[in-house]
Amino acid sequence: MSLNNANNFVKESSIYIAIINKTLKVIKSDVMADFIWVENNSIVISTNKVTNLLDLQTIKNYIKSTYSIETDQMESPRLLQLKSYLKLISIPYFSEKTNSCITSDEVDNILKNTHIFNNVVLASKPRVIKVSPKSNIAIVWIDI
Repeated sequence: MSLNNANNFVKESSIYIAIINKTLKVIKSDVMADFIWVENNSIVISTNKVTNLLDLQTIKNYIKSTYSIETDQMESPRLLQLKSYLKLISIPYFSEKTNSCITSDEVDNILKNTHIFNNVVLASKPRVIKVSPKSNIAIVWIDI
């Protein structure tokens, strides 16, 4: 989803939360949407409980029907995977190609090309931290 689409949706989030909750109540779900925010050009909807597939499909159908979302750019809704953190250490802080600081986007691309991370969806962007001011080593925190 484009950042513009996501921001348009969030502008009216309080109205959308109310309508999503009414829609979930119609299907007799005890799940309620609490909050909507944008992360990595995606809309994230937090709920009071873990949703099931029917709840996700109901939310998706409602979001598709809103005027501010271009449905051709919409991804399928999904639950976060088990919330775990992974700490990668001893990574060069400066990129060899550009001699600038390594970015979370570069780490994301590296992870996508590493077989260990096949079928793993990141819950948020990787966080890159320099070990110390005088060091050339970084620590990367990954939320999966």
